[in-house]
Amino acid sequence: MAEKEKIDSQDHGSYNYKMFNFFNRKFKITEVEPPEDVKAAFSEYVGGGSEMSADQLRRFLVEKQGDVDCTVSDAERIVERIVRRQPDASTDAPHALKIDDFFHFLFHDDLNGPITEKVHQDMTAPLSHYFIYTGHNSYLTGNQLSSDCNEILVLHGRTLTSPVSLLKCLKSIKEYGFVSSPYPVIITLEDHLTPDLQAKVAEMVTQTFGDMLYYPESDCLTEFPSPESLKNRIIISTKPPKEYLDEEEASGMETPNNSAEPDSDYRSDSDQEDEDFDVCDRKSGQIGSPEYKHLITIHAGKPKGALKNSLQVAPNKVRRLSLSEQEFEKAAASHGTHVVRFTLKNILRVYPKGTRFNSSNYNPIIGWMHGAQMVAFNMQGYGKYLLLMHGMFRANGGCGYVRKPNFLLQKGPVSEVFDPEKTIPVQRRLKVKIYLGDGWRLDFSHTHFDTYSPPDFYVKIFIVGVPADNDKRKTKIIEDDWSPVWNEEFTFPLTIPELALLRIEVREYDKHEKDDFGGQTCLPVAELKPGIRSVPLYDKKGEKLKDVRLLMRFQFE
Repeated sequence: MAEKEKIDSQDHGSYNYKMFNFFNRKFKITEVEPPEDVKAAFSEYVGGGSEMSADQLRRFLVEKQGDVDCTVSDAERIVERIVRRQPDASTDAPHALKIDDFFHFLFHDDLNGPITEKVHQDMTAPLSHYFIYTGHNSYLTGNQLSSDCNEILVLHGRTLTSPVSLLKCLKSIKEYGFVSSPYPVIITLEDHLTPDLQAKVAEMVTQTFGDMLYYPESDCLTEFPSPESLKNRIIISTKPPKEYLDEEEASGMETPNNSAEPDSDYRSDSDQEDEDFDVCDRKSGQIGSPEYKHLITIHAGKPKGALKNSLQVAPNKVRRLSLSEQEFEKAAASHGTHVVRFTLKNILRVYPKGTRFNSSNYNPIIGWMHGAQMVAFNMQGYGKYLLLMHGMFRANGGCGYVRKPNFLLQKGPVSEVFDPEKTIPVQRRLKVKIYLGDGWRLDFSHTHFDTYSPPDFYVKIFIVGVPADNDKRKTKIIEDDWSPVWNEEFTFPLTIPELALLRIEVREYDKHEKDDFGGQTCLPVAELKPGIRSVPLYDKKGEKLKDVRLLMRFQFE
């Protein structure tokens, strides 16, 4: 085995690898240099000088970075934070950025990230106008059959998972449901309760949540309330008791049954979701609890009979329809515009098929392009599709609600709706330039990628969206460098940029084995800020790496 000796660890250093006592390989780690585009931007705004004032920085941010609302005070705060003041500098000396300071600012993702970190979309529209971060069986910690369950489990039917009391679940939601977002938590109950137990659940829910619980005055909503009006509120979605379902049956909705099919959603402590509990009792035959019925804000059901009938839009009420991924694929293929029309005012939930025992997921894009608000995911199953879900919901400040594009919210002049099968011309072109990357030497051990040499990094770039927009590119491999410089640009034509996601993955080339993973991220194209930006990377589980980031530029044409 090789023995590694650290020679120097200041701003730059070198590492000496002793290999089998035959020879030494010495690799120097140097501090990253500003790219030529960064130097050119600095020179353009300092007017021949060597320092950039706060006002000059403001002009750069407005004109080049598209931060049109930036004020001199905003720029002054950035300068104050970035400037590396000398010990003998006067306290009242004017602060300004040198080229290295300017580069440091651009490479600082907290100050110059790729997307807006605040809620900025209109939150006053009905819930049906939003994509909602939705989990499936989120109480599981692993696979769907025998994994352990955390404290928010009720019951996962026909499996070896152990139950947890409903009261524990409700108390957990009350305590943690709004830690990361003030927008509403939707609790979806898969109800197999007898009427007396429905009354008991109603009492538990009202006593636990108190004023946090929202429920409508009327039995049936004609339009869903808005996320803004439901801030810090909890709402219930389930099938109403059987005897109240006459109207729903007439429109193709399924009546409750005693099946134990899992049907769940939950909002985690880091993202907005909705929670489903399989609350069961095998007795039946009593009159339903009116108290329980009164608490149901979103009336839900599954298709019964012809699928097209289930997608009919009632003129005076709104509801939620749940489809498995297979049912949804059939509906999208045969009744695509009917699905879109249904989701203009009603809520559609798509959930993973039951055979995904390993908690894998499906492509969410097809759901979103048909207007499905709740594309439910196995949040405990990692992979590229869950990464896409994370990417979509980084939009709008990560609050868990993303407003659907206008074309999925409106009818045309003759009441036509968006047709997902229709060919659309290119609307915009996205130019992505990858300058360089840094931080691996801080987040990984120096032998993590290669035992005897520095890593050989390259970047894979994907556009994931409607079929016409899907694309992928790859940079060249930079050999033996902890701080690789690529300086490569790619152009992506987009027909529906509103649904496009930019997926970025760094790999370390290995000619003998599978290439090593070096970080990834996924970003909503519609939210990308123009200009030179710092892009932080995440590990395979979606946890942010502390120091690894890329310097990139985004331009729209």
